[in-house]
Amino acid sequence: MKFAVLIALCTWTTFAQPAQPTPQLSPQPSIEEQQDLMRAVNEGTSPVDTIRALEAYLAKYPNTMQRADVERTLAKAAIESNDVPRIAQYGESAVATSAADFQLLDRLAYAFLILGGSENATKAYKYARAFEDLVDKMPVATGRDAVRQQDEQERAMSRALMYQARARTIQNDSPDALRLVTRAFSAYPGEESAREWAEVLIRTGQPADAIEHLAEAFVIPDPYATDDKRQGDRLLLGELYVKLHGSEKGLGDLVLAAYDRVSTVVETRRKKLLALDPNASVADPMAFTVTSLDGKKLQLASLKGKLLILDFWATWCVPCRVQHPLYETLRERFGARGDVAFLEMNSDDDRTVVEPFLIAEKWNKAIYFEDGLARLLNVMNIPTTILIDKSGHIASRMDGFDPSTFLDQMTERIRTLADAK
Repeated sequence: MKFAVLIALCTWTTFAQPAQPTPQLSPQPSIEEQQDLMRAVNEGTSPVDTIRALEAYLAKYPNTMQRADVERTLAKAAIESNDVPRIAQYGESAVATSAADFQLLDRLAYAFLILGGSENATKAYKYARAFEDLVDKMPVATGRDAVRQQDEQERAMSRALMYQARARTIQNDSPDALRLVTRAFSAYPGEESAREWAEVLIRTGQPADAIEHLAEAFVIPDPYATDDKRQGDRLLLGELYVKLHGSEKGLGDLVLAAYDRVSTVVETRRKKLLALDPNASVADPMAFTVTSLDGKKLQLASLKGKLLILDFWATWCVPCRVQHPLYETLRERFGARGDVAFLEMNSDDDRTVVEPFLIAEKWNKAIYFEDGLARLLNVMNIPTTILIDKSGHIASRMDGFDPSTFLDQMTERIRTLADAK
């Protein structure tokens, strides 16, 4: 965070020399001002210290040309320290120069809702709408970690819609609040959006419908729901049900029906996410599916009964280039055996660089992208060679390699495991 101000200051003093500076702002910072800013930034060992130091700087230099950069840093520090008034104070100017900042728009909308009042609700709706637009433009996640990324996108969309619903409620626009909270639950069917839906229905005088959604909030599988929230849902659910029916008789059946209902919704969503990444919930390496250079899928389970030699490498890895001809020699020694399979597992984050690298280096294109298998196997360094025996269990592992011994060691290990009964 502090480096943002330092970089901006250095850039401005080196390159920015406007021909016609804005009259309200000071010209190029003096040496004293630069030193004061450096001192303020260096004092920021925590978000609270950063706020204190930079506010003192702005008090001394209210017309500084660095104001926008300093206020962006103050907004970030306010978010980190959950300082709601300052998020609102500095966030508006910060978002004016950082319109694509998801976190800033998220926390800014929330801050104005917390501050309350009709005017703040209008601002909250504005920033929540901008937040929704950003999330809506994001493509469906693909590749490694796609499930987590898509899950976060859908939760973000749900938050953006709930913020708008709360703002509309403050503005006494209940129909629009109901429309928005319905969309929020559809975007991410979770405990919070179900409870928010119920609360909107309570305020619009529809307690029977509110009970249905409170029951959903109470029972819905949601990893982000806390015990305190569940308890609150249960207490409010019981209170509303008793008011409507005189006792809790029949509430159990209603809760069970809600559980069946939301379980179907959650399972449908889970399958949709898993379609993005079939490896998302896999704990067994042999249940993994990896992708070839041409996009074809290989299920490792289809190779069970063979000894698998997995070579984890990357285009930027210099030792991998040294190891490669040794690995090819191993392939020549054992490639004719039908019970041994060699899989070169690429670990590059940018997959577009792989094929040009293979062409330039004249390497075989029969490689696979590891698709998260490296994380499951805790591959922290490359090259790493892992041998999975014919029963599907990890039988040998070599993190890194010694060029003088690699070939002999791996030959012995492969031969021993391949011949094992």
